Amino acid sequence: MHVNSVLGLRLMAINEEDNLLQGINQYRTSLNLTALTKSDRAECLASEVADQFKKQPCTNTTGANTVPGTEPQISSFPNLLTKCHLNVTTTRDGQILPACVPNLDPTLVLSNFTKSLYSGYLNDTKFSGVGIGSEDNWIVVVLTTSTPEGNYSPGTNENNDADNGAAGLSPIGAMVLLLVGLFMLM
Repeated sequence: MHVNSVLGLRLMAINEEDNLLQGINQYRTSLNLTALTKSDRAECLASEVADQFKKQPCTNTTGANTVPGTEPQISSFPNLLTKCHLNVTTTRDGQILPACVPNLDPTLVLSNFTKSLYSGYLNDTKFSGVGIGSEDNWIVVVLTTSTPEGNYSPGTNENNDADNGAAGLSPIGAMVLLLVGLFMLM
């Protein structure tokens, strides 16, 4: 595929994602809810999840039509979190909403979120941020909260690929962890 074609496809996806965000925020405003703000890390995760789903066909049991508990599984979720510099503890209260819509028709995409089981999440005041990613016929919305358990704050040390967990420890917590480690070595 030519570089310009690839760039054109990505720009179309960005427009679809921006259109969906605008539609979701108009929907929330009509319900007297605050607009969702963009979250770069949630957007990263949404894009990674969409990439995972892109080879799965659209059926009447995928995406917003999925019966709760039978959603497609994200096989490498821990790896996706690492790619986006996230930690499970800061994404626990978030919500991942995948939808499969042939050709990502804008009207159908918005309906898949506002006129389905997903609308319950969009109506929930606890959600304050959003990330949207798309790939082929899949579009994924990731909702974030303003709580530490759902704000999608960095879960890794930006200068290190591994999350050793120590970044979030207070000096006293780090000392306790060190003492426990020393005790275990004895």
